[in-house]
Amino acid sequence: MGAPPAPNPGLKRRIVERAEGEWEYFGRQTVVHRGEEESIPHVGYWEDEDALRSGRVNSYWRAAGKPGLDGMDCQRPWSAAFMSWVMQSSGVPSIQFARTTAHWIYLARMIDAAPLPGRYFVPRRIVDYSPEPGDLICASRKPSRVFSIHGYATARSLYGVSAHCDLVVGKEGRTLESIGGNVRNSVSKSRLELDAQGHLKPTKRRPWFVIMQNRL
Repeated sequence: MGAPPAPNPGLKRRIVERAEGEWEYFGRQTVVHRGEEESIPHVGYWEDEDALRSGRVNSYWRAAGKPGLDGMDCQRPWSAAFMSWVMQSSGVPSIQFARTTAHWIYLARMIDAAPLPGRYFVPRRIVDYSPEPGDLICASRKPSRVFSIHGYATARSLYGVSAHCDLVVGKEGRTLESIGGNVRNSVSKSRLELDAQGHLKPTKRRPWFVIMQNRL
């Protein structure tokens, strides 16, 4: 890994606050993962619930260069567009986080650039790193599968992969909280179980394959 950037806790805090604010705007939908079981104890507003929510999704798409899409385009996954908006509106430069409609694109660029100095996000293995607020946690989506070398995903292996990333916003004991867009048709907060060492536990629903550590 290249040398870390100058510390900027204010920027890291803004990234988390932006995601938290959007979760509030969408009605605080919460998804709880326990092993292979998933429950939604609180349902919020969905992407196509009304003009306000649909228009908000349009803002996300605009950040990713697709101004013609909104929440009524339910067949178009918008989780990467959401993350692009969070980073853009927080003030993260595009050279540090590419605005894009697919998670694999910005992930591959981050992994390729990790040896350079000053990179905000660098890849960490889920088997030996415990995620912290501000990090990105990423899982593949069926039918995609990510191949790794000694637990590290390569940029080339991510080409065209269907993936999803959440932003970590909280951690207490063995419970991790993360926020993502297009999770059960909304901006949702997920509560995830960590193992005894504080590591993510991949499941069939969320086969985690990489954590992008936020070094700010």
